Amino acid sequence: MPYIPHTETEIEEMLKSAGADSIEELLTCLPAALRVEGRLKLPEGLTEQALKETLAGLAAKNRGSSEQSVFLGAGAYAHYIPSAVDHIISRSEFFTAYTPYQPELSQGTLQAVFEYQSFVARLTGMDVANASLYDGASAVAEAVLMAGRITKRPGVLVSRALHPEYREVTETYLNATPEDIHEIPYCPDSGTTFVDAIETALGESIGSVVIQNPNFFGSIEELARIATVVHANGSLLIVVVNEPVSLGILKSPGEAGADIVVGENQSFGNALNYGGPYLGFMACREKFLRQMPGRLVGETVDTEGRRAFCLTFATREQHIRRERATSNICTNHGLTALAASVHMALLGPSGLVELAELNLSKAAYLRDKLNEIEGVSVAFNSPVFNEFVLFTDAEPDAVLKALGKRGIVGGLSLSRFYPELHGHLLVTATEVNSKADMDAFAVALSSIVEAEAATAGE
Repeated sequence: MPYIPHTETEIEEMLKSAGADSIEELLTCLPAALRVEGRLKLPEGLTEQALKETLAGLAAKNRGSSEQSVFLGAGAYAHYIPSAVDHIISRSEFFTAYTPYQPELSQGTLQAVFEYQSFVARLTGMDVANASLYDGASAVAEAVLMAGRITKRPGVLVSRALHPEYREVTETYLNATPEDIHEIPYCPDSGTTFVDAIETALGESIGSVVIQNPNFFGSIEELARIATVVHANGSLLIVVVNEPVSLGILKSPGEAGADIVVGENQSFGNALNYGGPYLGFMACREKFLRQMPGRLVGETVDTEGRRAFCLTFATREQHIRRERATSNICTNHGLTALAASVHMALLGPSGLVELAELNLSKAAYLRDKLNEIEGVSVAFNSPVFNEFVLFTDAEPDAVLKALGKRGIVGGLSLSRFYPELHGHLLVTATEVNSKADMDAFAVALSSIVEAEAATAGE
């Protein structure tokens, strides 16, 4: 929408209504130290036409995703989205729907949310799921708070192999002391959480243990073993799933002994979208239902015995109780949840297995291909799904920059989050990466590492 400034006449009318003779007089309520003297150090304004031309020129410098080979994951994954997804969610009855205050007028929206909950519960192997959360990071924080309410224990053990930004958000939510949050190290050989360290750190104050699977390094954790250790202490196991496509072939967290399962559902039906909006999910055992945050849609019958849907167990209005509320998450990402539901419905059980197997085989091919390059090696020996860590003798940031010039988004440099992993790259392969893409990545990486080695030797 074009920017239309106020006219002088309009400004005078507003000042008159406010009882001021000038804008300066209107702002005298602000301390002088906070007011800028003179003009802001900004370039001269442009006409609307000139501004559009300038922005179009900047936009033209961007590469479209179709021009790039993307091997970056780290919690946000590029998957093929069937065209039916956008077609269905763009229908007006879905696209404009919001919070269903009146069930009798919102049966379609409520049923869509109910179906989403059913998909998540089945996917995670849990008894009940809520009507979505904001994103994976806040879902983890909410799960930790929920576990604290259930166990009456403030302490939490968090795997260092959990997404580092999820750890930061959790610490912010809890506003906790170092005594409340304990970080569990990962094994340098496998990249999986050190289970013996969990057993050592457990105690009467620990209410929950948070494990991501597959973890941030792509490694598959020993969930069943961890669950046994955690439950022996009377604590709850929170499992985080960043890549739900993996559940097409991995044993569900519920089967492995999880008490609460949370994560990010962006992989289903939602494009990367420059970082959002994404789709957090939460599922748990039925006995913990009343401590679950967010919305919950239930199935019932109306006065005539017909199948009907309604919000249940908690109303939106209970969240205005602020600190006394179960949670201050009071809505759901209805449209993104619908997109995920449509995608999962289109896949079906067999389609999800096929998609998961395709991701697994793509990553295995790329992992082996890159491991053949001199100066490059696979960092961890654990099984992975569609993500893995490489070590390179070359400078990772320089490697990624050089790959970018060739139209390849080569992964994530882990030293940004893990200083001890300098020289390590987190690489992902999904069904959108063709064999030609992966072969080109290997050729490019080989030449770049070779050139870096030659430069270093001079």
